[in-house]
Amino acid sequence: MSIPFEALSVGESDVLVVIDPQVDFCPGGALAVAGGDEVMAPINALARRFAHVAVTQDWHTPDQISFASNHPGRRPFETIEVAYGPQTLWPDHCLQGSAGAAFHPGLDLPQAELILRKGFRPQVDSYSAFFENDRATATGLAGYLRERGLTRCVFVGLALDFCVRYSALDAVREGFGSVVIPAACRAIDLDGSAAATLAAFAAAGVTLADL
Repeated sequence: MSIPFEALSVGESDVLVVIDPQVDFCPGGALAVAGGDEVMAPINALARRFAHVAVTQDWHTPDQISFASNHPGRRPFETIEVAYGPQTLWPDHCLQGSAGAAFHPGLDLPQAELILRKGFRPQVDSYSAFFENDRATATGLAGYLRERGLTRCVFVGLALDFCVRYSALDAVREGFGSVVIPAACRAIDLDGSAAATLAAFAAAGVTLADL
């Protein structure tokens, strides 16, 4: 069930968290999400309604454990077992300093107060803005939000069913209000992952808001 965006009554303790609005996740990129570029304009418009904006940035090394290219005989989108559990394999993407890792040129967020890089540890992938995929290594975002008195996260970006999903669910676990705006997200939808994401949001108490 969704509520209108206006019903959120955005205030000083809210932060818009923009997840991975990067070239490689948009059409033509190494891990393109269909329609990924379409979210930039609504994100820019939304950001003007928030006093606080944070942005995450996937930031991988070439030896990242989740790259299929580092597992001979494996293909992207297969799942393997690693030390911390199941891990989906991906095409090489968002390599540190590459054009693909850059923010999409349509993104216009000069007011962003935090850019949080994640996924830079070769031995563990990172979907969530709060934790690496081992579910134990924190990114530091929770502490940042608490120190600044920010109590509710509103999530937009790419991709709905992976990095947005993990971030929104972790926000709830960390005690923050958690809202997702699906119209400002796009999904990969790998084996039904988009529908599973919406079900997970409902079960965890993540609020959905309509634009």
